[in-house]
This record gives sequence, structure tokens and C-alpha cells, in this order.
Amino acid sequence: MSSEVTALLAPTGVLRAGINLGNFLLVTGKAENGDPQGVSPSVAGKLAERLGVPLKLVPFATPGELADQAENDVWDVGLIGAEPQRALTIEFTAAYVEIEATYMVPAGSPIQTVAEVDRPGVRIAVTGRSAYGLWLDRNIEAAELVRSDSLDSAYEQFVADGLDALAGLRPRLITDLEKTPGARILDGQFSAVQQAVGTPKKNMAAADFLKAFIEELKADGTIAGLIDSHGVTGRLSVAPAT
Repeated sequence: MSSEVTALLAPTGVLRAGINLGNFLLVTGKAENGDPQGVSPSVAGKLAERLGVPLKLVPFATPGELADQAENDVWDVGLIGAEPQRALTIEFTAAYVEIEATYMVPAGSPIQTVAEVDRPGVRIAVTGRSAYGLWLDRNIEAAELVRSDSLDSAYEQFVADGLDALAGLRPRLITDLEKTPGARILDGQFSAVQQAVGTPKKNMAAADFLKAFIEELKADGTIAGLIDSHGVTGRLSVAPAT
């Protein structure tokens, strides 16, 4: 690792890591000082250790808010879902974990498969600007997307307005299912959210180091160990090597 990489990724002498608090699988707790804890903060910590600099976690309520700051010198690396829209301003590594995204349908729904959701007249509740929401923006052709600001408000709108499907990450939908009598989670997935590490495009000279570092963490079992230690085994999967 060169001093140029450290200078690019930690120009203030501290690695400022943008953390999405909206992903309850990757941020599972809070330290005594208020810092978020979980797989993504731990990955940021491993990177800071490799660079030999202190870590400062910069929390954001949603991934969209984190991505919006890519060109504003607020964070040096951001840990969010890699999506083409975000890749316009952020250079991403390959994913380090994946999360299956699918639908929940209400009691009595005639919808049986993921493919049946994208039909005229079907209304889908979704958290706007989430990674899976951006995927739906690009790929839904016939159904209507009803966007909300948060996971909770998307669920509330799904129930209150009698919408036809709720899009979400399977682990969260399992939680929502418990409070929705008669509802079903559809088998299969419409996408898998690729959780990656990104850095602003101005840091392209450090991108190869960052990508190789993430592949190393996947290959040597570090990511698997973090999934286990943070209690999300079976809900997060180590992403395939590239």
C-alpha cells in the first residue's frame, strides 16, 4: 500500500466512513459513545487499521442521503448498496455481502410469484432511493411504485392503503410478516442488494487498492466472521469472489 492511497482515502489523517443507519442488518447496535455497530462499521474499522489511521464513523439515516454527499467532502468511503445511479459519482468495490430482495403480499392476494407483481393495476409499496428501490425504478414496467421515506412508512402505507405488494429485504419482510395476519412472502427474489464500499470518483487512484482489500476480507473469512459475531448469520451472505 502506498502513501498515495492513504493520502487519498484519509486526507484529513482520519478515515471518515459514511454508514447507512437504515440497513438494520448491517448496523445492529450502538456503542456507549453513540457510534453505530455492526458489519459495515466493522468493515470500515478493518480498512482504517490497514491504512494505519483512526476511524470516524459518519452516520446517515438513509443510503440516499449518504450518496448525496459523495462530492461534498463529508466522507472518504461510504458503505452502501452499489447501484448504477450512485456509481455516477462513487467508485464501488465488488459487494462484500448480499441481501435478497423480494415482496410480501396481503392476505387473500392472488399473486403467487415475483414475476406476477409487475402487472397493470398492481401497486407496490417501496422505500424510495433504497438500493432495491432504485432497481425497481429501472426494471418495473407495468406496476405502480408507491414510494415512502423509510422502511416503517413503506410498511404503514402498504397496510393503510391496501397496496398489492410490499418490496423489501427478505429479513425485514419476515419481521413485518409477524404483524400482518394472513400475509405471505413470495418465494424467490427480484434482485439481491449488493452491499459494497465506495469512494468518491476523485479517489480513483485508490480504487484498485480498495477493491483488492474487500476481496481479501471475503477470501480470508473476515466477512463471514463479522456476520457471525454481529448475529446476522443466515440473513446476510458473503458475496461471491470476483
